Amino acid sequence: MIVSACQHEETKKHGRDTKGNQRLRCKACGQTWIEKQDTGYGNLRITEKEAATVLGMLLEGMSVRSVERLTGFHRDTVCDLVLRVGENCERLMDSIRDVEAKDVQVDEIWSFVGMKEKTRQARGYSPEFGDSWTFLGIDRNTKMVLAFQVGERDHDTTTTFLRKLDRATAGRFQLSTDGLSTYTNNVPFTFGERVDYAQLVKNYAASQSETRYSPATIINAEKKAVFGNPDWEKVCTSHIESFNQKYRMALRRFTRLTNAHSKSLEHHRAMQAIYLCYYNWCRKHDTLKQTPAQASGLVEKQWTIRDLLQNAAEA
Repeated sequence: MIVSACQHEETKKHGRDTKGNQRLRCKACGQTWIEKQDTGYGNLRITEKEAATVLGMLLEGMSVRSVERLTGFHRDTVCDLVLRVGENCERLMDSIRDVEAKDVQVDEIWSFVGMKEKTRQARGYSPEFGDSWTFLGIDRNTKMVLAFQVGERDHDTTTTFLRKLDRATAGRFQLSTDGLSTYTNNVPFTFGERVDYAQLVKNYAASQSETRYSPATIINAEKKAVFGNPDWEKVCTSHIESFNQKYRMALRRFTRLTNAHSKSLEHHRAMQAIYLCYYNWCRKHDTLKQTPAQASGLVEKQWTIRDLLQNAAEA
């Protein structure tokens, strides 16, 4: 789009402004104006190809400053890109509707924003900082992440997440979760009679605080039928827990014992939305030999990151 003050057609280049936008000058009357290119990323001076390269690095576990050093883009530009694309990807994830799922597993993965909860409380910071939990629901057969929700490990976040999962799925299916108490009443209330719900409760020998960095030893795992008629052989959370491992390996913000954690809740949520869209539509699963979105029948071919940028912007 060219913003012009005259109606003449013959122009020539006339330098650039302080933001790098091309200036033009009319040969007939001498009027000058700025040629504005709509890249889809607001004021960010970055092309779609460059944006795909930056996001590809972030999605492979690189930190923001590592991307800055390798690409030459300032870290503020990288973070602003994450926010803009993350907003689009969150809409794309929320647009998932009526997927035929047969076996869904749900779990929560822990992280923190800015500082851990103990430090947040001691310093009196707002609830946007401190511990953060991400609720995830995955279809066991297609590996499709059907819904996610970032928040506290409480009733409100659980309710919001389950409503998203309800909209994303169709038909009757089996649901497996851990023993989090907020699932017990909210699952039957949200899904009604279209789920067979069971919990897999793991009992540990010691708490995480006592073992510090090494995981506590599991004494046993108890299966509990909560609602409907679940198939005992399918009561399992191994697939969602395996996905959690991929989540931590792919997202630098989830790497433990480093300073790569998210510094703001907005960036934390945005980067997760980007990764989940990338996982669903762009990343071919080794077992399925196709993407989860293909296996679920949402698309016919595997997307590139540039395809994801374009489709997410239109969601």
